[in-house]
Amino acid sequence: MRRATVVIASTTVALAILATACGGSSTKTSSPSTQSKAAAGLDPNAPEVVAPGDIPDNQAFVPYTASVDGFSLNVPEGWGRSAIGATTVFADHFNSVSAAATRVATAPTEASVQATEVPALSRDVPNFELVKVETVTRTAGPALLVTYRAGSAPDPVTAKRAALDVEQYEFWRNGKLVTLTLSGARGSDNTDPWKKVTNSFAWTP
Repeated sequence: MRRATVVIASTTVALAILATACGGSSTKTSSPSTQSKAAAGLDPNAPEVVAPGDIPDNQAFVPYTASVDGFSLNVPEGWGRSAIGATTVFADHFNSVSAAATRVATAPTEASVQATEVPALSRDVPNFELVKVETVTRTAGPALLVTYRAGSAPDPVTAKRAALDVEQYEFWRNGKLVTLTLSGARGSDNTDPWKKVTNSFAWTP
């Protein structure tokens, strides 16, 4: 699963850069000093929970096709688009959708993800906290879903991290793995928009 680890690393970098770019504009409330938190038994390095950024119910979606990588999906209209290595990222504040394709000889399984990818995420993702690994069904077929919590890159001014909820989907076909990673501020209710994005995923000729 060496190539799958490359995808994880690219996605991690993408999330970190996006969070750094967007974090400076977020509104933060005053909090006790680091010393006070430590005295109270709280972790001063724990990520800060920012205001949830629910995607509006009337959000429009537009098609995106990665012709070279052989897949397409719908992404929220108006979100900024960037490329970080082989990963394409669409983002708006702390909400983001990233997609990356790589070659993997065999389909990932829940066991292989637990054995190889979860340790890699734990090593590379700040404040990583696994929620669950499961197989889900989307329009394109089955996908491995890794749900976890993470911290963003440090804010360039305050050095604080924002708490994120992350869903990582892995679609595999004929030796090709496409990883879709969706993230948002912790507590955001983006269940329906994320289903729209992941159900729109399709393999292209």
